[in-house]
Amino acid sequence: MTQQTHDVFNQPPPFGDVNLIAAHRALCDTLAANGVEVGPERLETFGAAWGTAGRLDLGRLANENPPKLRTFDSRGFRIDAVEFHPAYHALMQASIADGLHASTWDGADPARPRGRGHVARAARLYTVAGVESGHVCPLTMTHASVAALAVSPTLLKEWLPRIVSRAYDSRFIPFWEKTGVTLGMGMTEKQGGTDVRANTTRAESKAGDEYLLTGHKWFMSAPMCDAFLVLAQAPGGLTCFLMPRFRPDGSLNGIHLQRLKDKLGNRSNASSEVEFERAFAWRVGEEGRGVRTIIEMVQLTRLDCAVASAGLVRMGLAQALHHARHRSVFQKRLIDQPAMRAVLADLALENEAMTALALRAARSFDDAPEDEREAGYARLVTPAAKFGICKAAPRLIYEAMECLGGNGYVEESPLPRLYREAPVNAIWEGSGNVIALDILRAETREPEAAAAALDHLMAGIADLPGARDAARDILLALHSPDAEAKARLIADRLYTLAATAALAEAAPPEIVEAYALTRLDRPARMIGANEVGSAAKTLLDRALTTI
Repeated sequence: MTQQTHDVFNQPPPFGDVNLIAAHRALCDTLAANGVEVGPERLETFGAAWGTAGRLDLGRLANENPPKLRTFDSRGFRIDAVEFHPAYHALMQASIADGLHASTWDGADPARPRGRGHVARAARLYTVAGVESGHVCPLTMTHASVAALAVSPTLLKEWLPRIVSRAYDSRFIPFWEKTGVTLGMGMTEKQGGTDVRANTTRAESKAGDEYLLTGHKWFMSAPMCDAFLVLAQAPGGLTCFLMPRFRPDGSLNGIHLQRLKDKLGNRSNASSEVEFERAFAWRVGEEGRGVRTIIEMVQLTRLDCAVASAGLVRMGLAQALHHARHRSVFQKRLIDQPAMRAVLADLALENEAMTALALRAARSFDDAPEDEREAGYARLVTPAAKFGICKAAPRLIYEAMECLGGNGYVEESPLPRLYREAPVNAIWEGSGNVIALDILRAETREPEAAAAALDHLMAGIADLPGARDAARDILLALHSPDAEAKARLIADRLYTLAATAALAEAAPPEIVEAYALTRLDRPARMIGANEVGSAAKTLLDRALTTI
Protein backbone atom coordinates (compact mmCIF):
# COMPACT_ATOMS: atom_id res chain seq x y z
CA MET A 1 0.00 0.00 0.00
CA THR A 2 1.36 3.43 -0.94
CA GLN A 3 0.65 6.68 0.91
CA GLN A 4 1.57 10.12 -0.47
CA THR A 5 4.81 10.13 1.54
CA HIS A 6 5.69 6.48 2.10
CA ASP A 7 4.97 2.83 1.49
CA VAL A 8 3.22 0.79 4.19
CA PHE A 9 4.89 -2.56 4.78
CA ASN A 10 5.87 -4.91 7.60
CA GLN A 11 2.30 -4.87 8.92
CA PRO A 12 0.28 -8.05 9.50
CA PRO A 13 -2.73 -8.74 7.31
CA PRO A 14 -6.16 -8.22 8.91
CA PHE A 15 -7.09 -10.88 11.45
CA GLY A 16 -10.13 -12.74 10.19
CA ASP A 17 -11.55 -15.67 8.26
CA VAL A 18 -9.91 -18.13 10.63
CA ASN A 19 -11.62 -21.17 12.12
CA LEU A 20 -11.63 -20.30 15.82
CA ILE A 21 -12.10 -23.93 16.84
CA ALA A 22 -10.34 -26.07 14.22
CA ALA A 23 -7.31 -23.74 14.26
CA HIS A 24 -6.96 -24.15 18.03
CA ARG A 25 -5.38 -27.56 18.54
CA ALA A 26 -5.36 -27.19 22.31
CA LEU A 27 -9.12 -26.60 22.37
CA CYS A 28 -9.80 -29.56 20.07
CA ASP A 29 -7.70 -31.89 22.24
CA THR A 30 -9.40 -30.63 25.38
CA LEU A 31 -12.81 -31.29 23.84
CA ALA A 32 -11.77 -34.83 22.93
CA ALA A 33 -10.45 -35.43 26.45
CA ASN A 34 -13.86 -34.42 27.80
CA GLY A 35 -15.88 -36.62 25.47
CA VAL A 36 -16.79 -34.23 22.64
CA GLU A 37 -15.72 -34.69 19.03
CA VAL A 38 -15.59 -31.57 16.88
CA GLY A 39 -17.30 -33.13 13.86
CA PRO A 40 -20.50 -34.60 15.31
CA GLU A 41 -21.19 -31.44 17.32
CA ARG A 42 -20.69 -29.26 14.20
CA LEU A 43 -18.10 -27.29 16.13
CA GLU A 44 -15.83 -26.91 13.11
CA THR A 45 -18.63 -25.19 11.20
CA PHE A 46 -19.36 -23.07 14.24
CA GLY A 47 -15.70 -22.02 14.58
CA ALA A 48 -15.54 -21.02 10.92
CA ALA A 49 -18.70 -18.89 11.18
CA TRP A 50 -17.53 -17.03 14.28
CA GLY A 51 -14.06 -16.44 12.83
CA THR A 52 -15.22 -14.62 9.71
CA ALA A 53 -14.16 -11.03 9.25
CA GLY A 54 -17.82 -10.03 9.15
CA ARG A 55 -18.69 -11.66 12.46
CA LEU A 56 -15.62 -10.15 14.11
CA ASP A 57 -16.64 -6.73 12.84
CA LEU A 58 -20.08 -7.10 14.40
CA GLY A 59 -18.33 -7.21 17.76
CA ARG A 60 -16.66 -3.89 17.03
CA LEU A 61 -19.88 -2.23 15.87
CA ALA A 62 -21.92 -3.46 18.85
CA ASN A 63 -19.42 -1.89 21.25
CA GLU A 64 -18.93 1.35 19.34
CA ASN A 65 -22.72 1.86 19.40
CA PRO A 66 -23.86 1.07 22.97
CA PRO A 67 -27.54 0.69 23.92
CA LYS A 68 -29.76 3.67 24.70
CA LEU A 69 -32.54 3.99 27.27
CA ARG A 70 -35.89 5.36 26.12
CA THR A 71 -37.86 6.02 29.29
CA PHE A 72 -40.83 7.68 27.56
CA ASP A 73 -42.35 7.67 24.09
CA SER A 74 -43.16 10.80 22.06
CA ARG A 75 -46.58 11.13 23.71
CA GLY A 76 -45.24 11.06 27.24
CA PHE A 77 -46.18 7.47 28.03
CA ARG A 78 -43.63 5.53 30.07
CA ILE A 79 -42.16 2.64 28.04
CA ASP A 80 -38.84 1.80 29.78
CA ALA A 81 -37.34 0.38 26.61
CA VAL A 82 -33.70 -0.09 25.62
CA GLU A 83 -32.61 0.23 22.00
CA PHE A 84 -29.65 -1.74 20.64
CA HIS A 85 -27.57 -1.38 17.50
CA PRO A 86 -28.37 -3.85 14.69
CA ALA A 87 -24.96 -5.48 15.24
CA TYR A 88 -26.02 -6.52 18.74
CA HIS A 89 -29.21 -8.07 17.42
CA ALA A 90 -27.24 -9.89 14.70
CA LEU A 91 -24.94 -11.39 17.32
CA MET A 92 -27.87 -12.40 19.52
CA GLN A 93 -29.62 -14.00 16.57
CA ALA A 94 -26.52 -16.00 15.62
CA SER A 95 -25.84 -17.14 19.20
CA ILE A 96 -29.42 -18.16 19.90
CA ALA A 97 -29.66 -19.98 16.56
CA ASP A 98 -26.61 -21.95 17.72
CA GLY A 99 -28.18 -22.65 21.12
CA LEU A 100 -25.76 -20.84 23.41
CA HIS A 101 -28.68 -19.81 25.61
CA ALA A 102 -30.20 -23.26 26.11
CA SER A 103 -28.65 -26.17 24.19
CA THR A 104 -27.82 -27.97 27.44
CA TRP A 105 -31.52 -28.38 28.16
CA ASP A 106 -32.69 -29.64 24.76
CA GLY A 107 -35.23 -32.40 25.33
CA ALA A 108 -33.93 -32.97 28.83
CA ASP A 109 -34.98 -32.89 32.41
CA PRO A 110 -33.12 -29.83 33.78
CA ALA A 111 -31.78 -32.03 36.57
CA ARG A 112 -30.28 -34.41 34.01
CA PRO A 113 -28.67 -32.65 31.03
CA ARG A 114 -28.12 -34.66 27.88
CA GLY A 115 -24.78 -36.31 27.15
CA ARG A 116 -21.93 -33.84 27.00
CA GLY A 117 -24.21 -30.82 26.57
CA HIS A 118 -22.35 -28.62 29.04
CA VAL A 119 -18.95 -29.34 27.46
CA ALA A 120 -20.11 -28.72 23.88
CA ARG A 121 -21.86 -25.51 24.91
CA ALA A 122 -18.79 -24.35 26.85
CA ALA A 123 -16.67 -24.67 23.70
CA ARG A 124 -19.14 -22.49 21.82
CA LEU A 125 -19.31 -19.92 24.59
CA TYR A 126 -15.50 -19.85 24.83
CA THR A 127 -15.34 -19.09 21.12
CA VAL A 128 -18.07 -16.45 21.08
CA ALA A 129 -16.73 -14.59 24.14
CA GLY A 130 -13.54 -13.72 22.29
CA VAL A 131 -15.54 -12.24 19.42
CA GLU A 132 -18.00 -10.19 21.52
CA SER A 133 -18.69 -10.72 25.21
CA GLY A 134 -21.40 -8.18 26.00
CA HIS A 135 -24.22 -10.13 24.37
CA VAL A 136 -23.12 -13.25 26.25
CA CYS A 137 -24.69 -11.83 29.44
CA PRO A 138 -28.36 -12.54 28.53
CA LEU A 139 -27.34 -15.89 27.02
CA THR A 140 -25.73 -16.92 30.31
CA MET A 141 -28.65 -15.76 32.44
CA THR A 142 -31.23 -17.43 30.20
CA HIS A 143 -29.31 -20.70 30.33
CA ALA A 144 -28.84 -20.57 34.09
CA SER A 145 -32.45 -19.56 34.79
CA VAL A 146 -33.65 -23.08 34.03
CA ALA A 147 -31.86 -24.36 37.14
CA ALA A 148 -33.89 -21.96 39.32
CA LEU A 149 -37.20 -22.51 37.52
CA ALA A 150 -36.80 -26.27 38.02
CA VAL A 151 -38.14 -25.87 41.58
CA SER A 152 -41.45 -24.57 40.17
CA PRO A 153 -42.69 -27.21 37.70
CA THR A 154 -45.68 -25.13 36.57
CA LEU A 155 -43.53 -22.15 35.62
CA LEU A 156 -40.91 -24.40 34.03
CA LYS A 157 -43.53 -26.12 31.88
CA GLU A 158 -44.79 -22.78 30.60
CA TRP A 159 -41.42 -21.13 30.00
CA LEU A 160 -39.07 -23.94 28.96
CA PRO A 161 -40.41 -24.39 25.38
CA ARG A 162 -39.82 -20.70 24.73
CA ILE A 163 -36.42 -20.73 26.45
CA VAL A 164 -35.06 -23.62 24.35
CA SER A 165 -36.41 -22.14 21.11
CA ARG A 166 -33.80 -21.16 18.55
CA ALA A 167 -35.83 -18.09 17.53
CA TYR A 168 -34.48 -14.70 18.60
CA ASP A 169 -37.42 -12.35 18.99
CA SER A 170 -36.38 -8.84 20.06
CA ARG A 171 -39.89 -7.36 19.87
CA PHE A 172 -41.10 -5.61 23.00
CA ILE A 173 -44.29 -7.61 23.46
CA PRO A 174 -45.69 -10.03 26.09
CA PHE A 175 -43.77 -13.31 26.35
CA TRP A 176 -46.79 -15.46 25.47
CA GLU A 177 -46.89 -13.84 22.02
CA LYS A 178 -43.28 -14.84 21.30
CA THR A 179 -41.72 -18.10 20.17
CA GLY A 180 -38.41 -17.39 21.87
CA VAL A 181 -37.56 -15.56 25.09
CA THR A 182 -34.57 -14.47 27.16
CA LEU A 183 -34.40 -14.19 30.96
CA GLY A 184 -32.33 -11.88 33.13
CA MET A 185 -31.84 -11.42 36.83
CA GLY A 186 -31.68 -8.69 39.45
CA MET A 187 -30.34 -9.60 42.87
CA THR A 188 -28.23 -6.78 44.33
CA GLU A 189 -29.43 -3.58 45.94
CA LYS A 190 -27.73 -0.30 46.92
CA GLN A 191 -27.41 -1.08 50.61
CA GLY A 192 -26.46 -4.74 50.29
CA GLY A 193 -24.50 -5.64 47.19
CA THR A 194 -23.24 -9.17 47.74
CA ASP A 195 -25.20 -9.42 50.99
CA VAL A 196 -28.52 -10.19 49.30
CA ARG A 197 -30.10 -11.06 52.66
CA ALA A 198 -30.01 -7.31 53.34
CA ASN A 199 -32.39 -6.71 50.43
CA THR A 200 -35.30 -4.40 51.25
CA THR A 201 -37.55 -4.98 48.21
CA ARG A 202 -40.94 -6.09 49.58
CA ALA A 203 -43.17 -8.79 48.13
CA GLU A 204 -46.90 -8.57 48.85
CA SER A 205 -48.90 -11.77 48.35
CA LYS A 206 -51.76 -11.32 45.89
CA ALA A 207 -53.17 -14.79 45.18
CA GLY A 208 -51.52 -18.21 45.12
CA ASP A 209 -48.01 -17.79 43.76
CA GLU A 210 -48.74 -14.25 42.46
CA TYR A 211 -47.13 -11.30 44.25
CA LEU A 212 -46.60 -7.55 43.86
CA LEU A 213 -43.05 -6.27 44.42
CA THR A 214 -42.01 -2.78 45.49
CA GLY A 215 -38.39 -1.71 45.82
CA HIS A 216 -35.29 -1.44 43.67
CA LYS A 217 -32.28 -3.22 42.17
CA TRP A 218 -28.91 -1.51 41.85
CA PHE A 219 -27.78 -3.84 39.05
CA MET A 220 -30.18 -5.52 36.66
CA SER A 221 -28.43 -6.64 33.49
CA ALA A 222 -30.00 -7.07 30.07
CA PRO A 223 -33.21 -5.15 30.94
CA MET A 224 -34.86 -6.01 27.63
CA CYS A 225 -35.20 -9.65 28.65
CA ASP A 226 -38.75 -11.00 28.78
CA ALA A 227 -38.61 -11.76 32.50
CA PHE A 228 -36.23 -11.55 35.44
CA LEU A 229 -35.41 -13.69 38.42
CA VAL A 230 -35.31 -11.33 41.41
CA LEU A 231 -35.07 -11.58 45.18
CA ALA A 232 -37.48 -9.85 47.57
CA GLN A 233 -38.59 -10.06 51.19
CA ALA A 234 -41.87 -11.98 51.39
CA PRO A 235 -43.74 -12.59 54.67
CA GLY A 236 -41.79 -15.85 55.02
CA GLY A 237 -38.39 -14.29 54.32
CA LEU A 238 -36.13 -13.73 51.32
CA THR A 239 -37.77 -15.35 48.31
CA CYS A 240 -37.08 -15.79 44.59
CA PHE A 241 -39.57 -14.44 42.03
CA LEU A 242 -40.02 -14.46 38.26
CA MET A 243 -40.99 -10.97 37.11
CA PRO A 244 -42.21 -10.55 33.48
CA ARG A 245 -41.92 -7.29 31.54
CA PHE A 246 -45.69 -7.41 30.90
CA ARG A 247 -48.47 -8.21 33.36
CA PRO A 248 -50.82 -11.11 32.56
CA ASP A 249 -53.42 -8.59 31.28
CA GLY A 250 -50.94 -7.40 28.63
CA SER A 251 -50.10 -4.05 30.24
CA LEU A 252 -46.52 -2.98 31.00
CA ASN A 253 -45.33 -4.20 34.37
CA GLY A 254 -44.20 -1.76 37.05
CA ILE A 255 -40.51 -2.06 36.13
CA HIS A 256 -39.13 1.48 35.89
CA LEU A 257 -35.61 1.74 34.45
CA GLN A 258 -33.81 4.67 36.10
CA ARG A 259 -30.66 4.72 33.98
CA LEU A 260 -28.15 2.49 32.24
CA LYS A 261 -24.80 1.96 33.93
CA ASP A 262 -21.81 3.73 32.37
CA LYS A 263 -19.38 0.83 32.56
CA LEU A 264 -15.67 0.35 32.00
CA GLY A 265 -16.33 -2.39 29.46
CA ASN A 266 -19.15 -4.74 28.49
CA ARG A 267 -20.39 -1.75 26.49
CA SER A 268 -22.72 -3.57 24.10
CA ASN A 269 -24.75 -4.99 27.00
CA ALA A 270 -27.21 -2.81 28.90
CA SER A 271 -26.96 -2.94 32.69
CA SER A 272 -29.58 -0.91 34.51
CA GLU A 273 -30.75 0.55 37.78
CA VAL A 274 -34.43 -0.17 38.29
CA GLU A 275 -37.34 0.55 40.62
CA PHE A 276 -40.30 -1.79 41.08
CA GLU A 277 -43.69 -0.19 41.65
CA ARG A 278 -46.06 -2.97 42.68
CA ALA A 279 -44.55 -5.04 39.89
CA PHE A 280 -46.27 -8.36 39.19
CA ALA A 281 -44.24 -11.52 39.78
CA TRP A 282 -44.64 -15.25 40.36
CA ARG A 283 -43.01 -16.90 43.34
CA VAL A 284 -40.29 -19.43 42.44
CA GLY A 285 -39.87 -22.03 45.17
CA GLU A 286 -40.93 -21.59 48.77
CA GLU A 287 -41.00 -18.37 50.73
CA GLY A 288 -37.82 -17.83 52.69
CA ARG A 289 -35.73 -20.08 50.43
CA GLY A 290 -34.66 -17.51 47.87
CA VAL A 291 -30.93 -18.06 48.20
CA ARG A 292 -31.28 -21.83 48.03
CA THR A 293 -33.48 -21.45 44.93
CA ILE A 294 -30.92 -19.40 43.02
CA ILE A 295 -27.77 -21.21 44.15
CA GLU A 296 -27.73 -23.70 41.25
CA MET A 297 -28.27 -20.80 38.87
CA VAL A 298 -25.31 -19.01 40.42
CA GLN A 299 -23.10 -22.08 39.93
CA LEU A 300 -23.96 -22.13 36.23
CA THR A 301 -23.25 -18.42 35.80
CA ARG A 302 -19.91 -18.85 37.57
CA LEU A 303 -19.01 -21.62 35.14
CA ASP A 304 -19.82 -19.29 32.25
CA CYS A 305 -17.65 -16.57 33.80
CA ALA A 306 -14.67 -18.94 33.82
CA VAL A 307 -15.33 -20.19 30.29
CA ALA A 308 -15.81 -16.70 28.85
CA SER A 309 -12.69 -15.30 30.53
CA ALA A 310 -10.63 -18.16 29.11
CA GLY A 311 -12.09 -17.26 25.71
CA LEU A 312 -11.07 -13.63 26.13
CA VAL A 313 -7.50 -14.65 26.92
CA ARG A 314 -7.44 -16.99 23.97
CA MET A 315 -8.50 -14.17 21.61
CA GLY A 316 -5.83 -11.89 23.06
CA LEU A 317 -3.24 -14.62 22.51
CA ALA A 318 -4.50 -15.21 18.95
CA GLN A 319 -4.10 -11.51 18.15
CA ALA A 320 -0.58 -11.47 19.59
CA LEU A 321 0.44 -14.61 17.70
CA HIS A 322 -0.97 -13.28 14.45
CA HIS A 323 1.00 -10.07 14.83
CA ALA A 324 4.23 -11.85 15.80
CA ARG A 325 4.06 -14.24 12.86
CA HIS A 326 3.80 -11.42 10.32
CA ARG A 327 5.90 -8.64 11.87
CA SER A 328 9.69 -8.45 11.49
CA VAL A 329 12.08 -6.72 13.88
CA PHE A 330 15.85 -6.64 13.44
CA GLN A 331 15.66 -8.86 10.34
CA LYS A 332 13.71 -11.64 12.09
CA ARG A 333 10.05 -12.42 12.54
CA LEU A 334 8.87 -11.47 16.02
CA ILE A 335 7.79 -15.06 16.59
CA ASP A 336 11.45 -16.11 16.11
CA GLN A 337 12.88 -13.54 18.53
CA PRO A 338 13.77 -15.43 21.74
CA ALA A 339 12.31 -12.87 24.17
CA MET A 340 9.02 -12.59 22.29
CA ARG A 341 8.85 -16.34 21.84
CA ALA A 342 9.21 -16.79 25.61
CA VAL A 343 6.33 -14.34 26.24
CA LEU A 344 4.02 -15.98 23.71
CA ALA A 345 4.79 -19.51 24.90
CA ASP A 346 4.14 -18.48 28.51
CA LEU A 347 0.82 -16.88 27.50
CA ALA A 348 -0.08 -20.03 25.60
CA LEU A 349 0.73 -22.14 28.67
CA GLU A 350 -1.61 -20.06 30.83
CA ASN A 351 -4.35 -20.28 28.23
CA GLU A 352 -3.94 -24.04 27.78
CA ALA A 353 -4.41 -24.52 31.52
CA MET A 354 -7.47 -22.31 31.83
CA THR A 355 -9.03 -23.83 28.71
CA ALA A 356 -8.51 -27.34 30.06
CA LEU A 357 -9.94 -26.43 33.46
CA ALA A 358 -12.96 -24.55 32.10
CA LEU A 359 -14.05 -27.50 29.95
CA ARG A 360 -13.25 -30.03 32.66
CA ALA A 361 -15.48 -28.09 35.04
CA ALA A 362 -18.23 -28.13 32.41
CA ARG A 363 -17.89 -31.91 32.22
CA SER A 364 -18.52 -32.19 35.94
CA PHE A 365 -21.93 -30.55 35.42
CA ASP A 366 -22.75 -33.18 32.80
CA ASP A 367 -21.73 -36.03 35.10
CA ALA A 368 -22.94 -34.69 38.46
CA PRO A 369 -26.49 -36.15 38.33
CA GLU A 370 -25.10 -39.69 38.15
CA ASP A 371 -21.80 -39.31 40.00
CA GLU A 372 -21.54 -37.83 43.49
CA ARG A 373 -17.79 -37.45 43.11
CA GLU A 374 -18.33 -35.26 40.05
CA ALA A 375 -21.02 -33.33 41.91
CA GLY A 376 -18.45 -32.58 44.61
CA TYR A 377 -15.95 -31.54 41.95
CA ALA A 378 -18.50 -29.12 40.46
CA ARG A 379 -19.27 -27.56 43.85
CA LEU A 380 -15.63 -27.14 44.86
CA VAL A 381 -13.72 -26.57 41.63
CA THR A 382 -16.17 -24.34 39.72
CA PRO A 383 -15.71 -21.37 42.05
CA ALA A 384 -11.96 -22.00 42.10
CA ALA A 385 -11.91 -21.97 38.29
CA LYS A 386 -13.91 -18.75 38.30
CA PHE A 387 -11.53 -17.24 40.85
CA GLY A 388 -8.29 -18.14 39.08
CA ILE A 389 -9.24 -17.75 35.43
CA CYS A 390 -11.18 -14.51 35.77
CA LYS A 391 -8.61 -12.80 37.98
CA ALA A 392 -5.79 -13.76 35.57
CA ALA A 393 -7.54 -12.48 32.44
CA PRO A 394 -6.77 -8.73 32.72
CA ARG A 395 -3.02 -9.18 33.24
CA LEU A 396 -2.75 -11.79 30.48
CA ILE A 397 -4.65 -9.67 27.96
CA TYR A 398 -2.44 -6.73 28.86
CA GLU A 399 0.60 -8.89 28.06
CA ALA A 400 -0.96 -9.79 24.70
CA MET A 401 -1.57 -6.09 24.06
CA GLU A 402 2.08 -5.30 24.78
CA CYS A 403 3.12 -7.85 22.15
CA LEU A 404 1.60 -5.49 19.56
CA GLY A 405 3.03 -2.37 21.15
CA GLY A 406 1.27 0.86 20.15
CA ASN A 407 -0.85 -0.97 17.55
CA GLY A 408 -2.42 -2.94 20.38
CA TYR A 409 -3.22 0.15 22.42
CA VAL A 410 -5.27 2.05 19.85
CA GLU A 411 -8.99 1.50 19.42
CA GLU A 412 -8.69 0.15 15.87
CA SER A 413 -7.31 -2.98 17.55
CA PRO A 414 -9.71 -5.33 19.38
CA LEU A 415 -7.30 -5.57 22.33
CA PRO A 416 -8.50 -2.44 24.18
CA ARG A 417 -12.03 -3.86 24.11
CA LEU A 418 -10.80 -7.24 25.35
CA TYR A 419 -8.83 -5.50 28.11
CA ARG A 420 -11.82 -3.42 29.26
CA GLU A 421 -14.00 -6.52 29.17
CA ALA A 422 -11.64 -8.67 31.20
CA PRO A 423 -12.39 -7.48 34.77
CA VAL A 424 -16.15 -7.96 34.65
CA ASN A 425 -16.21 -11.74 35.10
CA ALA A 426 -13.98 -11.49 38.17
CA ILE A 427 -16.51 -9.10 39.72
CA TRP A 428 -19.83 -10.50 38.49
CA GLU A 429 -21.36 -13.37 40.47
CA GLY A 430 -18.96 -12.89 43.36
CA SER A 431 -15.72 -10.93 43.42
CA GLY A 432 -12.47 -12.45 44.65
CA ASN A 433 -13.08 -12.47 48.40
CA VAL A 434 -16.66 -13.69 48.00
CA ILE A 435 -15.59 -16.61 45.83
CA ALA A 436 -12.68 -17.51 48.11
CA LEU A 437 -14.95 -17.51 51.17
CA ASP A 438 -17.55 -19.58 49.30
CA ILE A 439 -14.87 -22.21 48.62
CA LEU A 440 -13.93 -22.16 52.29
CA ARG A 441 -17.56 -22.59 53.35
CA ALA A 442 -18.10 -25.44 50.88
CA GLU A 443 -15.06 -27.27 52.25
CA THR A 444 -16.19 -26.63 55.83
CA ARG A 445 -19.84 -27.65 55.30
CA GLU A 446 -19.02 -30.79 53.32
CA PRO A 447 -15.58 -31.91 54.50
CA GLU A 448 -15.96 -35.46 53.21
CA ALA A 449 -17.04 -34.31 49.75
CA ALA A 450 -14.23 -31.74 49.71
CA ALA A 451 -11.67 -34.37 50.70
CA ALA A 452 -12.99 -36.72 48.00
CA ALA A 453 -12.78 -33.93 45.40
CA LEU A 454 -9.19 -33.17 46.43
CA ASP A 455 -8.27 -36.85 46.21
CA HIS A 456 -9.95 -36.94 42.80
CA LEU A 457 -7.75 -34.06 41.63
CA MET A 458 -4.59 -35.66 42.98
CA ALA A 459 -5.21 -39.09 41.46
CA GLY A 460 -3.35 -38.46 38.21
CA ILE A 461 -0.88 -35.77 39.25
CA ALA A 462 0.44 -36.72 42.69
CA ASP A 463 3.94 -37.30 41.32
CA LEU A 464 4.16 -33.99 39.47
CA PRO A 465 6.41 -31.29 40.94
CA GLY A 466 4.61 -29.32 43.64
CA ALA A 467 1.35 -31.28 43.63
CA ARG A 468 1.65 -32.74 47.12
CA ASP A 469 2.87 -29.41 48.48
CA ALA A 470 -0.16 -27.65 47.01
CA ALA A 471 -2.56 -30.17 48.55
CA ARG A 472 -0.78 -29.81 51.88
CA ASP A 473 -0.99 -26.01 51.71
CA ILE A 474 -4.75 -26.21 51.11
CA LEU A 475 -5.35 -28.60 54.02
CA LEU A 476 -3.15 -26.64 56.45
CA ALA A 477 -4.89 -23.38 55.56
CA LEU A 478 -8.31 -25.00 55.91
CA HIS A 479 -7.55 -26.15 59.45
CA SER A 480 -5.80 -22.94 60.42
CA PRO A 481 -7.41 -20.82 63.19
CA ASP A 482 -7.36 -17.88 60.75
CA ALA A 483 -8.71 -19.82 57.76
CA GLU A 484 -10.81 -16.89 56.56
CA ALA A 485 -7.73 -14.72 56.25
CA LYS A 486 -6.17 -17.49 54.13
CA ALA A 487 -9.22 -17.92 51.89
CA ARG A 488 -7.45 -16.49 48.86
CA LEU A 489 -4.46 -18.75 49.41
CA ILE A 490 -6.81 -21.74 49.44
CA ALA A 491 -8.61 -20.55 46.28
CA ASP A 492 -5.36 -19.84 44.46
CA ARG A 493 -3.72 -23.15 45.30
CA LEU A 494 -6.91 -25.08 44.50
CA TYR A 495 -7.17 -23.33 41.14
CA THR A 496 -3.60 -24.18 40.18
CA LEU A 497 -3.94 -27.75 41.36
CA ALA A 498 -7.20 -28.23 39.44
CA ALA A 499 -5.73 -26.62 36.31
CA THR A 500 -2.75 -29.01 36.47
CA ALA A 501 -5.08 -32.00 36.81
CA ALA A 502 -7.21 -30.82 33.87
CA LEU A 503 -4.11 -30.29 31.74
CA ALA A 504 -2.92 -33.79 32.57
CA GLU A 505 -6.07 -35.16 30.90
CA ALA A 506 -5.81 -33.07 27.73
CA ALA A 507 -2.29 -31.84 26.97
CA PRO A 508 1.04 -33.43 25.96
CA PRO A 509 3.26 -34.41 28.92
CA GLU A 510 5.84 -31.69 28.29
CA ILE A 511 3.15 -29.01 28.68
CA VAL A 512 1.83 -30.55 31.89
CA GLU A 513 5.35 -30.76 33.27
CA ALA A 514 6.09 -27.13 32.33
CA TYR A 515 2.93 -25.91 34.04
CA ALA A 516 3.60 -27.90 37.20
CA LEU A 517 7.19 -26.67 37.42
CA THR A 518 6.38 -22.99 36.82
CA ARG A 519 3.01 -22.63 38.57
CA LEU A 520 2.61 -25.45 41.07
CA ASP A 521 6.11 -26.16 42.31
CA ARG A 522 6.94 -22.47 42.79
CA PRO A 523 5.11 -19.15 42.43
CA ALA A 524 4.77 -18.02 38.84
CA ARG A 525 7.01 -15.20 37.66
CA MET A 526 5.86 -12.49 35.28
CA ILE A 527 4.86 -13.65 31.79
CA GLY A 528 7.95 -14.47 29.76
CA ALA A 529 10.15 -15.05 32.80
CA ASN A 530 8.96 -18.62 33.39
CA GLU A 531 11.16 -21.25 31.78
CA VAL A 532 8.90 -23.51 29.74
CA GLY A 533 11.83 -25.18 27.98
CA SER A 534 11.13 -27.66 25.22
CA ALA A 535 7.37 -27.14 25.62
CA ALA A 536 7.56 -23.75 23.87
CA LYS A 537 7.31 -25.05 20.30
CA THR A 538 4.45 -27.41 21.17
CA LEU A 539 2.56 -24.63 22.95
CA LEU A 540 2.86 -22.20 20.04
CA ASP A 541 1.93 -24.82 17.45
CA ARG A 542 -1.20 -25.72 19.41
CA ALA A 543 -2.37 -22.15 20.09
CA LEU A 544 -3.34 -20.95 16.61
CA THR A 545 -2.73 -22.33 13.14
CA THR A 546 -0.87 -19.79 11.01
CA ILE A 547 -3.18 -17.55 8.97
